[in-house]
Amino acid sequence: MTATSALSLPRTTATAARVLRQLRHDPRTIALMILVPCVMLFLLRYVFDGSARTFDTIGASLLGIFPLITMFLVTSIATLRERTSGTLERLLAMPLGKGDLIAGYALAFGAVAVVQSALATGLAVWFLDLDVVGSPWLLLLVALLDALLGTALGLFVSAFAASEFQAVQFMPAVIFPQLLLCGLFTPRDAMHPVLEAVSDVLPMSYAVDGMNEVLHHADLTAAFLRDITIVAAVALLVLTLGAATLNRRSA
Repeated sequence: MTATSALSLPRTTATAARVLRQLRHDPRTIALMILVPCVMLFLLRYVFDGSARTFDTIGASLLGIFPLITMFLVTSIATLRERTSGTLERLLAMPLGKGDLIAGYALAFGAVAVVQSALATGLAVWFLDLDVVGSPWLLLLVALLDALLGTALGLFVSAFAASEFQAVQFMPAVIFPQLLLCGLFTPRDAMHPVLEAVSDVLPMSYAVDGMNEVLHHADLTAAFLRDITIVAAVALLVLTLGAATLNRRSA
């Protein structure tokens, strides 16, 4: 039998449930996805213990960046493991569409991303005293979208790696340029015009901008809505591209 093309909710949820069962038996991966962003924020707070304003300035940005990075790393490795083990090939030989498979992975890792983002946001706002003018729920929304973007990027790049080591090597190519150009270290409009133009097409730039909008504005702004729309749209686009790449290593 061949994979069906129509997206099916039962097949998608069954795929998500299978991935979550596998994650449940991998405590190190769970710790990496859920605890590492919290630990990084905790360390950052006390690195700047004598300068709370510095933590307020960059803490919100990193609240979005840390989930993106960890979800990218874990998702790319976990998906590649199923590619190289032949699991994806066997699954696609069943009545399971590529869209069902990608949507199932996104749903499973998205569920973990909800927990990860909620813990990191709660820690930053209520325990580490991150000074936020806007609603903490909007911070949580941006952090969740960033984690989903990391999941989508991880699913996509796994198609181009032949080993888990190569999947990790994609981080400098995909994540580090965005980290340098997203406005975390210097305002994007203060960069060289060429770099500013490049940053305008990188999704992490809008993730950081969205966090900063919540940091400085009590109400929803047009810029915030633009930023989260772009992050969500890029995540959806990359997930679609990820589904298209499944035939690279699967029958």
